[in-house]
Order: sequence, then C-alpha cells, then structure tokens
Amino acid sequence: MRTKIKAIIFALLAAAFYAINTPLSKILLDHVPPSCMAAFLYLGAGLGVGAMYLFHWKKERKEERICRRDLPYTVGMIVLDIFAPIFLMLGIQYGSASNASLLGNFEIVATTLIALLLFREVITKRFWLAILFITAASITLSFDGTSSLRFSFGSLFVLLATICWGFENNCTRSISEKSTYQIVVLKGIFSGTGSFIIASLVGEKLPAFPYILMAMLLGFVSYGLSIFLYIRAQRDLGAAKTSAYYAIAPFIGAFLSFVMVGEKLSFNYGVALLFMVTGTAFVIKDTLNKGSQEG
Repeated sequence: MRTKIKAIIFALLAAAFYAINTPLSKILLDHVPPSCMAAFLYLGAGLGVGAMYLFHWKKERKEERICRRDLPYTVGMIVLDIFAPIFLMLGIQYGSASNASLLGNFEIVATTLIALLLFREVITKRFWLAILFITAASITLSFDGTSSLRFSFGSLFVLLATICWGFENNCTRSISEKSTYQIVVLKGIFSGTGSFIIASLVGEKLPAFPYILMAMLLGFVSYGLSIFLYIRAQRDLGAAKTSAYYAIAPFIGAFLSFVMVGEKLSFNYGVALLFMVTGTAFVIKDTLNKGSQEG
C-alpha cells in the first residue's frame, strides 16, 4: 500500500511539473519557433537528467540498464517523442494555451484505449464513463466559439500530440522497470536532436541564446523531472492509471494560462471544463477504489 501511495504522489508531482509547460511555452513561442522549442525542451530534459545520472549510474544493477531486447519500444518512444511536442507547440502557437492545457487530458483517452487494445490492461465501466466525459470536453474545445462551428487547427495539433503521447506512454510502460535515468536521457537527447533536425529542414532560425537557455531550463523541469516521476509511477500504477492521475496537469496549466498569459474564459471553455472535471472525478474515484481493493 505504501508503494502505491508513493507512486500516486510521483504521478501528481509529474503532473504539477508538466503543467508549467503550456503557459511558459506560450510566452517563449513569441521568440522561439515551434520545432526549435520542442527540440530545446527535450534537450534540456536529457541534459538535466543526464547530469543527475552522473551521480547515480554506479549504483544501478546491470539488469536495470536498457538492452537490445528493449530496442523496439525504445525506438518507438523516441520517434513518437519527436513529433508529439512539435504538434503541441504548433497547437499552442495557433490556439490558446488554456485550451491546449485542457485538451491535453485527451491523452488519457488515447493511453487507455491503446493500453486496452494492445497491452490488455483491465479497464472498468467507471473508467469508460470518464473517457466519455473527457472526449466530450475535447470535442467541445476543438471548435472556436465564433458564430459558426469552425474547426480550430490549433486544437487539432494538440489532439495529434496527445495521440502520439498515448502510444508513447505505452511504449515507455513496457520498459518502465529499466533505468529511469537512461529512459529520460535517451528520450531527451534523441527526441530533441530529431526535433532540431526537423527545425533545420523547415528553415527555422535559431533564437537568441537567452531564450535557448530558458527553453532548456523549462524542458528540464516540465519534461525531464516530469517524465522521470511519471515513469516511476508507471511501475506500480500501469499506463492507464498513471495517465488518470496525470489528469490534474491540464487544470493547473489552464489556471496558469489565465494568470500568466491573461487568456479569457469563453462559453465553450466553461462547458468543456465542466465535462473535464466530471470525467476526471470518475477517473480518480476509479483508481482510488481499485487501489483500496488491491491494498
């Protein structure tokens, strides 16, 4: 039981660290192009956790380290992590940070469906009801609150990012028993390098050094530390349950978007928030009930 509580705390802390990404990225995107932003976020995560690893690697057992057998999931994780943050940065750039924060909860739906269909995790009826509400919220936020239902391309990019991360979460879950340090460093360095290559191919210009430094520092906290804690939580909670607790992140991100970016609430946003709160409540109740039964 103590292990499960520790895993829940890790999942909630991971959500809190990730939540600062959306509003601060919205601010930095005025100075850093989207693909470059994604690259520096991941490179900051990889280098930051890599520095932490220097003090830990001698303590690791040999069987903890990633081996050839883990290669398919590792490659899948890296490739998906190249495209997901680029889609997210485009979504934030062309949409609002608050909408992007709430739409991030669609990652729960993607992660759960993939966990069920491909990895055979058990999903309860209450969890399905939660998914219904979260999907309704995502659809509501995917339309601009104008005179007609005009689809928001910013929302589309965010949804694409969440689907990529849904697959990526399950790939990471498959190797979560391995070295967390190695996983985050590989994610950060290779995904960041891949995003940087894409940025170069599409002709994005390097931002000024202070903005690069700020993006990498943000990446260390909102990606590096967040991913590190998320993986530790996955070991005991599984992909679907961990993503459920991670549902708190969009609400923190949305709140910070109001405070830091000054974005206003729309009617669509209010309706979506109601759906999202209801869905998240069902998710948390389900995971807590299952945790108490297992304990």
